[in-house]
Amino acid sequence: QQQLAESGGGSVQAGGSLRLSCLTSGYAYRQMAWFRQAVGKDKEGVAVLYAVDAGTIYADAVKGRFTIAQDSDKTTLFLQMNRLKPEDTAMYYCAAATSDVGNWRRADYYDVWGQGTQVTVSS
Repeated sequence: QQQLAESGGGSVQAGGSLRLSCLTSGYAYRQMAWFRQAVGKDKEGVAVLYAVDAGTIYADAVKGRFTIAQDSDKTTLFLQMNRLKPEDTAMYYCAAATSDVGNWRRADYYDVWGQGTQVTVSS
């Protein structure tokens, strides 16, 4: 059974950095993404990485601060988060799709999810 496992969350002050990791077991997913969900809000797409060309797309709220990447073995997905803000506080999830997804922000298009890791940014 395919599984994803996130790690790297924690508490940090505004302006700080965290790096999230998602162990993917090396399965050849078509695309992988990070989502987040704050308390009382819907799950939102943060960033996506496409396997075919390693292309990436970011949500406007994190553009220029976050970087999505995969290691050379394609077993781990990362989300480097810099210049964190209190509004980045959320549970962060990695997600994977086994087929092409039309709208990368649609959470229901992804087949496999991790359990989530909490990120808390204090002001």
